[in-house]
Amino acid sequence: MARIVVVGGGFGGLASAVRLAKLGHDVTLLERSETLGGALAPVSEGGFTWDAGATSTLLPAVIRDLFRKSGRPVERELELVQRDLLREHRFEDGTTLALPSGRAAQIAAFDALGPGLGRRWVDHVASYSDDWDVLRRHYLEVPWDRDALPRELAARLGSREVLHRRLRRTFRDERLRMVAGHPFVAEGHDLRNVPAWAGVTAYVEQRFAAWTVTGGMGAVATALADRLVTRRVAVETGTAATDLVVRDGRVAAVRTAAGDVDADVVVCAIDPRRLPALAQHVQRTMPAIPPVVSYLGLEGEVPDLPHEVVLHGDPMLVVRPGGSAPEGGTAWTVHGRGRLAEDLLSALARHRIDVRSQVVTRLDCSARDLVERWGGSPMGVLWQGRATVRRRLGPTTPIAGVYAAGAHATPGGGLPYVGLSAALVAQTVGPA
Repeated sequence: MARIVVVGGGFGGLASAVRLAKLGHDVTLLERSETLGGALAPVSEGGFTWDAGATSTLLPAVIRDLFRKSGRPVERELELVQRDLLREHRFEDGTTLALPSGRAAQIAAFDALGPGLGRRWVDHVASYSDDWDVLRRHYLEVPWDRDALPRELAARLGSREVLHRRLRRTFRDERLRMVAGHPFVAEGHDLRNVPAWAGVTAYVEQRFAAWTVTGGMGAVATALADRLVTRRVAVETGTAATDLVVRDGRVAAVRTAAGDVDADVVVCAIDPRRLPALAQHVQRTMPAIPPVVSYLGLEGEVPDLPHEVVLHGDPMLVVRPGGSAPEGGTAWTVHGRGRLAEDLLSALARHRIDVRSQVVTRLDCSARDLVERWGGSPMGVLWQGRATVRRRLGPTTPIAGVYAAGAHATPGGGLPYVGLSAALVAQTVGPA
């Protein structure tokens, strides 16, 4: 039985801890804040509650596998609900696309935007079928060896083609390029630096849809925190890891202000820049910066919007109605990216969604505020070309006994990929 210390109590840390504990290890989890969940933990103010980060997830099988492999099936604790609509896109020319999942539904939606666009879109999505198969078999579901990649995976990861170029070659209609690139733009990436194969997100959305959890995504963190108790994981909140103690090239402990915590194995589920021993190995990477966010508590009748509306332009705004509110109230979250030269709600009003007079509670967070609150960016590592995928740590690291999970690790940011990073760590460490 190994003494394992998991650093970080966000989704990646929680998932790693419960998996490793179920495999029979003695697990301790260290979290610098007083609560668990990271960007999954909800935000509350003035009687309103909002999802702090993600409001849905792709690849629900990742959550199902996590719960099954760490104890009881997810259906006994959470209600996963499929969303019929991925999101609604509103363009500057006044047109709108309600983007569903499913091939037939997407054909109809894009054809409503313009004759023939449906076929162009689904042909583009279908072009990623082989990419998905290769990534799933050799990268997402099994620990990978950077120095001994299968030929078909090496060909994709080594490709110089970027998503910006592929989308310009594929679509004459700028609106389709915006829809295809949106998941990356929303996370702060420049499409000129994103590998073309990463566009497989469109295939994943079409095939597997988006899913949410009744009660908000914070319910996932709560359920996992309860599972820590079931699996007898020692949890130390309010305990920041400051570095790793390495002896003879192998990790021996995690350093904290209260003293060293001995460990045979350490899982870094935070931004590795926060641990000097690991920071030297990620000097060539940068974090993807979160958007500016306003959590709004509104009163009275507000515009009836779907669960996510993307307002294209500069700045680009994303409105997410949802959360809990007192009677007669409504909770909204607004994200902003780009040239934010005015108040977010003033920018929103220019899109004819004016709720300025209905605000009763408002919590504004800059990108810096969010990074300080969460201890890092849940968007993970910024895409800086094809080399980025090899510069991320995980599941192994250059330090013996140290593994990496979370948004900054392989295979990247976003709830499904963070969940997969924990599964890769558990596979690599193995049973006690």
